[in-house]
Amino acid sequence: MPRPNAVSTPAGTGLSYADIVDLADNAPMVAIVRIRNSIVLKPEQAGSPPPGHRRLFIEADVTALIRGDGGISPTIGYLYDAPVDARGKLPKLKKRDVLLFARPGSRPGQIQLIARDAQLPATPEETARAKAVVSSLMARDAPPRILGLGDSFHVAGTIAGESETQIFLRTESGDPVSLSVLRRPGQAPRWAVALGEIVDEAARPPEPGTLLWYRLACDLPAALPAPSVRTLPIQDAEAARADYRFVIDALGPCGRTRTPE
Repeated sequence: MPRPNAVSTPAGTGLSYADIVDLADNAPMVAIVRIRNSIVLKPEQAGSPPPGHRRLFIEADVTALIRGDGGISPTIGYLYDAPVDARGKLPKLKKRDVLLFARPGSRPGQIQLIARDAQLPATPEETARAKAVVSSLMARDAPPRILGLGDSFHVAGTIAGESETQIFLRTESGDPVSLSVLRRPGQAPRWAVALGEIVDEAARPPEPGTLLWYRLACDLPAALPAPSVRTLPIQDAEAARADYRFVIDALGPCGRTRTPE
């Protein structure tokens, strides 16, 4: 069962941190462009834009490339579904600076937006967030994508109220990632995430609004599935499920405000 998403958007912006990562993580090309011209396509050319939108062909000059190993043409063209207002009028796009999340198109000099909402105003705030997210994604020690949960283990301590749970995560890269929860009598439970084979005392929960937090808060299921506790006695399985719920509650909601396409 997927986890619920709460709307958590910084003041003055339209998208949350999770939304920006969703876009950047799936875009091989992130660029800032200045729109030179926009052409409204004829119905026979436009295909099926969503209700309340008109499909445009945009011509733009690239002013900055944030991500794109293969480079980008200085002038590009792409399709964009622009929303119309209550009077059916399109926004004025000419000379506007926008931030694009895209992939290379089928022809030289053309690109394709990865989603209908993958064109954002290139405000200083949005540009800085996009650069920070791309930098995190491209870092050598970037946390891997989470595919699901693996096995879990629970060990009771020698005194009442003492225990440790470890839950292994399945990742796209195959790199080891695990969650651990420690309980001690008279102390608040402590949890941590480890990126590696060994869980040491330095392991800590991730800071909200970081890529590791996003990977966990947005990709982990709401509850520990039955296969993850299949080898545990009933009492240990229930304890592992309770510790997993503790981690999920501590992470908080993912904060998506859009549905990834």
